[in-house]
Amino acid sequence: MTKSYILAARRSAVATRNGHFANLSLHALAAPVVAHTLQDAGLSTDQVGEIIVSNALGAGGNPARIVALASRLPQDVAGLSIDRQCAGGLDALLIADAMVRSGLHDTVIAGGVESYSRRPLRYQTFPDGTPPEQYEQAPFTPWPERDPDMAQAADHLAHSLNIPQEEQDQWAIRSHQNARLAALETQHNEIVEIAGLAHDTFTRDLTLKHCTRAKTLHGTITSANMAVAADAAGFVIVASEKVARNMKGNAIEIIAGKTIGGNPEMPGTAPVKAIKTMLNQTGTNPADLQEAEIMEAFAVQAIACQRGAALPPEIVNKRGGALARGHPIGASGAILAIGLFHALRGNPGAGIAAIAAAGGLGTALMLRTA
Repeated sequence: MTKSYILAARRSAVATRNGHFANLSLHALAAPVVAHTLQDAGLSTDQVGEIIVSNALGAGGNPARIVALASRLPQDVAGLSIDRQCAGGLDALLIADAMVRSGLHDTVIAGGVESYSRRPLRYQTFPDGTPPEQYEQAPFTPWPERDPDMAQAADHLAHSLNIPQEEQDQWAIRSHQNARLAALETQHNEIVEIAGLAHDTFTRDLTLKHCTRAKTLHGTITSANMAVAADAAGFVIVASEKVARNMKGNAIEIIAGKTIGGNPEMPGTAPVKAIKTMLNQTGTNPADLQEAEIMEAFAVQAIACQRGAALPPEIVNKRGGALARGHPIGASGAILAIGLFHALRGNPGAGIAAIAAAGGLGTALMLRTA
Protein backbone atom coordinates (compact mmCIF):
# COMPACT_ATOMS: atom_id res chain seq x y z
CA MET A 1 0.00 0.00 0.00
CA THR A 2 1.17 3.51 -0.79
CA LYS A 3 2.28 5.95 1.88
CA SER A 4 0.11 8.87 2.91
CA TYR A 5 1.08 12.45 3.72
CA ILE A 6 -0.37 15.67 5.06
CA LEU A 7 0.57 18.47 2.67
CA ALA A 8 -1.06 21.44 4.38
CA ALA A 9 -3.23 22.16 7.42
CA ARG A 10 -5.27 25.20 8.36
CA ARG A 11 -8.04 26.20 10.73
CA SER A 12 -10.17 29.16 11.62
CA ALA A 13 -9.81 30.90 14.93
CA VAL A 14 -11.81 29.25 17.71
CA ALA A 15 -14.59 31.60 18.88
CA THR A 16 -16.73 30.97 21.92
CA ARG A 17 -20.41 30.13 21.47
CA ASN A 18 -22.58 33.11 20.48
CA GLY A 19 -19.41 35.09 19.85
CA HIS A 20 -17.61 36.32 16.75
CA PHE A 21 -18.78 33.52 14.44
CA ALA A 22 -22.37 33.39 15.70
CA ASN A 23 -23.83 34.57 12.38
CA LEU A 24 -21.84 32.19 10.16
CA SER A 25 -23.28 29.01 8.67
CA LEU A 26 -21.19 25.85 8.67
CA HIS A 27 -20.17 26.26 5.05
CA ALA A 28 -19.33 29.97 5.50
CA LEU A 29 -17.00 28.97 8.32
CA ALA A 30 -15.47 26.01 6.48
CA ALA A 31 -15.03 27.19 2.87
CA PRO A 32 -12.32 29.84 3.49
CA VAL A 33 -10.29 27.28 5.44
CA VAL A 34 -10.58 24.73 2.62
CA ALA A 35 -9.49 27.36 0.08
CA HIS A 36 -6.42 28.43 2.07
CA THR A 37 -5.40 24.84 2.73
CA LEU A 38 -5.45 24.05 -0.99
CA GLN A 39 -3.51 27.24 -1.67
CA ASP A 40 -0.84 26.29 0.90
CA ALA A 41 -0.46 22.89 -0.77
CA GLY A 42 -0.26 24.44 -4.23
CA LEU A 43 -3.16 22.32 -5.43
CA SER A 44 -6.10 23.19 -7.64
CA THR A 45 -9.65 22.20 -6.81
CA ASP A 46 -9.75 19.71 -9.71
CA GLN A 47 -7.05 17.64 -7.99
CA VAL A 48 -9.36 16.85 -5.06
CA GLY A 49 -10.95 13.39 -5.06
CA GLU A 50 -13.05 13.69 -1.90
CA ILE A 51 -13.79 15.87 1.11
CA ILE A 52 -14.62 14.37 4.51
CA VAL A 53 -16.24 16.64 7.07
CA SER A 54 -16.90 15.86 10.71
CA ASN A 55 -19.91 17.56 12.30
CA ALA A 56 -21.64 16.59 15.53
CA LEU A 57 -24.32 19.18 16.27
CA GLY A 58 -25.82 19.94 12.86
CA ALA A 59 -29.16 18.91 11.45
CA GLY A 60 -27.85 16.37 8.95
CA GLY A 61 -28.28 16.93 5.23
CA ASN A 62 -24.65 16.01 4.46
CA PRO A 63 -22.83 19.24 5.38
CA ALA A 64 -19.75 17.89 3.57
CA ARG A 65 -21.58 18.24 0.26
CA ILE A 66 -22.57 21.81 1.10
CA VAL A 67 -18.98 22.63 2.11
CA ALA A 68 -17.73 21.06 -1.14
CA LEU A 69 -20.05 23.21 -3.24
CA ALA A 70 -19.34 26.36 -1.23
CA SER A 71 -15.61 25.70 -1.66
CA ARG A 72 -16.14 25.45 -5.46
CA LEU A 73 -14.78 21.93 -5.62
CA PRO A 74 -15.73 20.01 -8.77
CA GLN A 75 -19.32 18.76 -8.70
CA ASP A 76 -18.15 15.16 -8.85
CA VAL A 77 -16.54 15.56 -5.40
CA ALA A 78 -19.44 14.04 -3.47
CA GLY A 79 -18.60 14.96 0.11
CA LEU A 80 -18.74 12.57 3.07
CA SER A 81 -20.10 13.71 6.44
CA ILE A 82 -19.23 11.78 9.59
CA ASP A 83 -20.28 12.03 13.22
CA ARG A 84 -18.12 10.47 15.89
CA GLN A 85 -18.70 13.37 18.23
CA CYS A 86 -15.44 14.79 19.65
CA ALA A 87 -13.27 12.27 17.79
CA GLY A 88 -14.82 12.97 14.37
CA GLY A 89 -12.33 15.58 13.18
CA LEU A 90 -9.43 13.21 13.79
CA ASP A 91 -11.31 10.21 12.41
CA ALA A 92 -11.92 12.15 9.18
CA LEU A 93 -8.13 12.16 8.72
CA LEU A 94 -7.90 8.42 9.36
CA ILE A 95 -10.59 7.75 6.73
CA ALA A 96 -8.77 10.02 4.27
CA ASP A 97 -5.53 8.18 5.03
CA ALA A 98 -7.22 4.84 4.28
CA MET A 99 -8.65 6.18 1.00
CA VAL A 100 -5.24 7.37 -0.14
CA ARG A 101 -3.36 4.24 0.95
CA SER A 102 -5.89 2.05 -0.84
CA GLY A 103 -5.45 4.01 -4.06
CA LEU A 104 -9.07 5.18 -4.14
CA HIS A 105 -7.99 8.84 -4.27
CA ASP A 106 -4.69 10.69 -4.56
CA THR A 107 -5.88 13.77 -2.69
CA VAL A 108 -8.52 14.07 0.04
CA ILE A 109 -9.51 17.08 2.13
CA ALA A 110 -10.36 16.03 5.69
CA GLY A 111 -11.36 17.81 8.88
CA GLY A 112 -14.38 19.20 10.64
CA VAL A 113 -16.58 22.19 11.29
CA GLU A 114 -18.86 22.97 14.20
CA SER A 115 -21.11 25.82 15.22
CA TYR A 116 -22.45 25.71 18.73
CA SER A 117 -23.97 29.09 17.98
CA ARG A 118 -26.06 27.87 15.03
CA ARG A 119 -26.81 24.32 16.16
CA PRO A 120 -30.45 23.28 15.66
CA LEU A 121 -32.79 22.55 18.52
CA ARG A 122 -33.43 18.84 18.96
CA TYR A 123 -36.67 17.19 20.06
CA GLN A 124 -37.71 13.63 20.82
CA THR A 125 -41.12 12.66 19.46
CA PHE A 126 -43.60 10.07 20.77
CA PRO A 127 -46.15 7.98 18.81
CA ASP A 128 -48.87 8.34 21.47
CA GLY A 129 -49.32 12.05 20.90
CA THR A 130 -47.28 13.18 23.90
CA PRO A 131 -45.80 16.61 23.14
CA PRO A 132 -42.22 16.47 21.84
CA GLU A 133 -39.49 16.91 24.45
CA GLN A 134 -36.39 18.98 23.77
CA TYR A 135 -33.04 17.43 24.65
CA GLU A 136 -29.53 18.85 24.79
CA GLN A 137 -27.41 15.69 24.67
CA ALA A 138 -28.09 12.66 22.53
CA PRO A 139 -27.78 9.25 24.20
CA PHE A 140 -24.34 7.67 23.87
CA THR A 141 -25.25 4.21 25.19
CA PRO A 142 -28.46 2.12 25.11
CA TRP A 143 -28.49 2.14 28.94
CA PRO A 144 -29.59 5.43 30.55
CA GLU A 145 -28.05 4.39 33.87
CA ARG A 146 -24.67 3.90 32.14
CA ASP A 147 -24.73 7.09 30.09
CA PRO A 148 -23.28 9.73 32.40
CA ASP A 149 -23.19 13.47 31.92
CA MET A 150 -19.70 14.33 30.65
CA ALA A 151 -18.83 16.54 33.63
CA GLN A 152 -20.01 13.81 35.98
CA ALA A 153 -17.88 11.24 34.14
CA ALA A 154 -14.87 13.58 34.32
CA ASP A 155 -15.30 14.01 38.07
CA HIS A 156 -15.59 10.25 38.47
CA LEU A 157 -12.32 9.91 36.54
CA ALA A 158 -10.68 12.48 38.81
CA HIS A 159 -11.68 10.56 41.93
CA SER A 160 -10.72 7.16 40.52
CA LEU A 161 -7.23 8.41 39.60
CA ASN A 162 -6.84 10.68 42.63
CA ILE A 163 -6.42 13.86 40.59
CA PRO A 164 -7.49 16.78 42.80
CA GLN A 165 -9.13 19.96 41.57
CA GLU A 166 -6.01 22.06 42.15
CA GLU A 167 -3.99 19.82 39.83
CA GLN A 168 -6.70 20.15 37.19
CA ASP A 169 -6.68 23.91 37.64
CA GLN A 170 -2.90 24.07 37.32
CA TRP A 171 -3.15 22.17 34.05
CA ALA A 172 -5.70 24.69 32.79
CA ILE A 173 -3.47 27.60 33.85
CA ARG A 174 -0.55 26.06 31.96
CA SER A 175 -2.74 25.59 28.88
CA HIS A 176 -3.63 29.28 28.81
CA GLN A 177 -0.02 30.33 29.48
CA ASN A 178 1.32 28.17 26.65
CA ALA A 179 -1.37 29.39 24.27
CA ARG A 180 -0.58 33.03 25.06
CA LEU A 181 3.14 32.48 24.50
CA ALA A 182 2.52 30.76 21.16
CA ALA A 183 -0.25 33.09 19.96
CA LEU A 184 1.71 34.88 17.23
CA GLU A 185 3.18 31.63 15.90
CA THR A 186 -0.24 29.99 15.91
CA GLN A 187 -1.90 32.91 14.15
CA HIS A 188 0.77 32.99 11.44
CA ASN A 189 0.98 29.24 10.76
CA GLU A 190 -2.47 27.85 11.47
CA ILE A 191 -5.25 30.41 11.40
CA VAL A 192 -7.18 31.68 8.39
CA GLU A 193 -8.75 35.05 9.09
CA ILE A 194 -12.53 34.88 8.79
CA ALA A 195 -14.92 37.77 9.38
CA GLY A 196 -12.00 39.83 10.68
CA LEU A 197 -11.00 37.30 13.36
CA ALA A 198 -7.50 35.78 13.34
CA HIS A 199 -6.97 34.77 16.96
CA ASP A 200 -8.61 32.42 19.46
CA THR A 201 -10.96 34.50 21.56
CA PHE A 202 -10.99 32.59 24.86
CA THR A 203 -7.25 32.52 25.68
CA ARG A 204 -6.53 34.67 28.72
CA ASP A 205 -4.28 35.21 31.73
CA LEU A 206 -5.80 32.52 33.93
CA THR A 207 -4.68 32.37 37.56
CA LEU A 208 -5.36 30.05 40.48
CA LYS A 209 -7.42 32.84 42.03
CA HIS A 210 -9.68 32.83 38.96
CA CYS A 211 -9.95 29.05 39.17
CA THR A 212 -11.05 29.04 42.80
CA ARG A 213 -13.88 31.44 41.89
CA ALA A 214 -15.03 29.45 38.86
CA LYS A 215 -18.50 27.94 38.79
CA THR A 216 -18.63 24.31 39.94
CA LEU A 217 -20.25 22.00 37.41
CA HIS A 218 -19.83 18.66 39.18
CA GLY A 219 -17.51 17.92 42.09
CA THR A 220 -13.98 18.88 41.05
CA ILE A 221 -15.08 19.97 37.55
CA THR A 222 -15.48 23.72 37.12
CA SER A 223 -15.86 26.21 34.30
CA ALA A 224 -12.10 26.82 34.54
CA ASN A 225 -10.92 23.24 34.03
CA MET A 226 -13.49 22.28 31.37
CA ALA A 227 -13.35 23.54 27.77
CA VAL A 228 -16.02 26.03 26.69
CA ALA A 229 -18.40 25.44 23.79
CA ALA A 230 -17.11 27.05 20.60
CA ASP A 231 -17.34 27.54 16.82
CA ALA A 232 -14.50 26.67 14.42
CA ALA A 233 -13.39 24.78 11.33
CA GLY A 234 -10.17 22.95 10.51
CA PHE A 235 -8.96 20.97 7.49
CA VAL A 236 -5.89 19.19 6.16
CA ILE A 237 -4.85 17.90 2.74
CA VAL A 238 -4.09 14.17 2.79
CA ALA A 239 -2.28 12.97 -0.34
CA SER A 240 -0.38 10.09 -1.87
CA GLU A 241 3.39 9.88 -2.17
CA LYS A 242 3.09 10.71 -5.87
CA VAL A 243 1.35 14.01 -5.11
CA ALA A 244 3.61 14.79 -2.15
CA ARG A 245 6.74 14.40 -4.30
CA ASN A 246 5.56 17.15 -6.64
CA MET A 247 4.78 19.79 -4.01
CA LYS A 248 7.14 22.58 -2.98
CA GLY A 249 6.72 22.47 0.80
CA ASN A 250 7.59 19.81 3.34
CA ALA A 251 5.00 17.07 3.60
CA ILE A 252 4.58 15.16 6.85
CA GLU A 253 3.94 11.43 6.75
CA ILE A 254 0.97 9.78 8.42
CA ILE A 255 2.55 6.83 10.20
CA ALA A 256 -0.44 5.26 11.93
CA GLY A 257 -3.85 5.87 13.43
CA LYS A 258 -6.19 4.02 15.74
CA THR A 259 -9.79 4.39 16.89
CA ILE A 260 -10.89 2.11 19.69
CA GLY A 261 -13.79 1.69 22.06
CA GLY A 262 -13.54 1.67 25.84
CA ASN A 263 -15.69 1.95 28.93
CA PRO A 264 -18.65 4.26 28.11
CA GLU A 265 -18.86 5.26 31.77
CA MET A 266 -15.22 6.42 31.73
CA PRO A 267 -14.78 7.96 28.26
CA GLY A 268 -11.75 10.02 29.25
CA THR A 269 -9.54 6.94 29.43
CA ALA A 270 -10.30 5.61 25.94
CA PRO A 271 -7.44 7.49 24.20
CA VAL A 272 -4.90 5.77 26.45
CA LYS A 273 -5.66 2.40 24.87
CA ALA A 274 -5.66 3.95 21.38
CA ILE A 275 -2.28 5.61 21.98
CA LYS A 276 -0.68 2.50 23.49
CA THR A 277 -1.98 0.27 20.71
CA MET A 278 -0.69 2.63 18.04
CA LEU A 279 2.72 3.00 19.69
CA ASN A 280 3.04 -0.77 20.05
CA GLN A 281 2.08 -1.34 16.42
CA THR A 282 4.74 1.10 15.23
CA GLY A 283 7.40 0.07 17.75
CA THR A 284 7.56 3.60 19.14
CA ASN A 285 8.63 4.49 22.66
CA PRO A 286 6.82 7.49 24.19
CA ALA A 287 10.22 8.95 25.05
CA ASP A 288 11.04 9.10 21.33
CA LEU A 289 8.16 11.48 20.56
CA GLN A 290 8.80 15.18 20.05
CA GLU A 291 5.22 16.44 20.27
CA ALA A 292 1.87 15.36 21.68
CA GLU A 293 -1.42 17.17 21.13
CA ILE A 294 -3.92 15.79 23.65
CA MET A 295 -7.53 16.94 23.80
CA GLU A 296 -8.46 19.03 26.82
CA ALA A 297 -12.23 18.75 26.93
CA PHE A 298 -11.49 18.45 30.64
CA ALA A 299 -8.14 18.99 32.31
CA VAL A 300 -8.50 15.68 34.15
CA GLN A 301 -8.98 13.88 30.85
CA ALA A 302 -5.71 15.28 29.46
CA ILE A 303 -3.86 14.45 32.68
CA ALA A 304 -5.21 10.89 32.60
CA CYS A 305 -4.08 10.43 29.00
CA GLN A 306 -0.62 11.85 29.64
CA ARG A 307 -0.10 9.62 32.66
CA GLY A 308 -1.78 6.52 31.28
CA ALA A 309 0.17 6.55 28.02
CA ALA A 310 3.43 7.50 29.82
CA LEU A 311 3.90 10.59 27.65
CA PRO A 312 6.69 12.93 28.78
CA PRO A 313 4.84 15.91 30.32
CA GLU A 314 7.07 18.43 28.60
CA ILE A 315 5.96 17.39 25.09
CA VAL A 316 2.21 17.62 25.77
CA ASN A 317 0.31 20.66 24.46
CA LYS A 318 3.34 22.91 24.26
CA ARG A 319 1.25 25.61 22.59
CA GLY A 320 -1.80 25.20 24.80
CA GLY A 321 -4.92 23.15 24.25
CA ALA A 322 -8.70 23.25 24.12
CA LEU A 323 -8.94 24.65 27.65
CA ALA A 324 -7.38 27.83 26.26
CA ARG A 325 -9.28 27.75 22.94
CA GLY A 326 -12.67 26.11 23.35
CA HIS A 327 -14.24 22.91 22.09
CA PRO A 328 -15.95 23.00 18.66
CA ILE A 329 -16.88 19.33 18.91
CA GLY A 330 -16.71 18.11 15.31
CA ALA A 331 -13.63 20.22 14.54
CA SER A 332 -11.59 19.62 17.70
CA GLY A 333 -9.81 16.48 16.51
CA ALA A 334 -8.80 18.15 13.26
CA ILE A 335 -7.48 21.16 15.21
CA LEU A 336 -5.24 18.82 17.21
CA ALA A 337 -3.82 17.34 13.99
CA ILE A 338 -3.31 20.82 12.53
CA GLY A 339 -1.36 21.90 15.60
CA LEU A 340 0.74 18.73 15.44
CA PHE A 341 1.48 19.24 11.75
CA HIS A 342 2.83 22.75 12.30
CA ALA A 343 4.71 21.79 15.47
CA LEU A 344 6.57 19.02 13.65
CA ARG A 345 7.52 21.33 10.80
CA GLY A 346 9.63 23.24 13.30
CA ASN A 347 10.69 20.25 15.38
CA PRO A 348 11.58 17.26 13.17
CA GLY A 349 10.65 13.83 14.41
CA ALA A 350 7.46 12.04 15.40
CA GLY A 351 4.41 13.20 17.29
CA ILE A 352 0.90 12.12 18.19
CA ALA A 353 -2.56 13.61 18.55
CA ALA A 354 -5.28 11.96 20.61
CA ILE A 355 -8.86 12.65 21.63
CA ALA A 356 -11.69 11.05 23.62
CA ALA A 357 -15.35 10.98 22.65
CA ALA A 358 -18.59 10.35 24.49
CA GLY A 359 -19.65 6.72 24.54
CA GLY A 360 -16.15 5.58 25.46
CA LEU A 361 -14.23 6.22 22.24
CA GLY A 362 -10.60 7.13 21.73
CA THR A 363 -8.74 8.09 18.55
CA ALA A 364 -4.99 8.59 18.09
CA LEU A 365 -2.85 9.66 15.13
CA MET A 366 0.91 9.55 14.60
CA LEU A 367 2.78 11.84 12.22
CA ARG A 368 6.48 12.00 11.34
CA THR A 369 8.47 14.45 9.29
CA ALA A 370 9.29 12.89 5.91
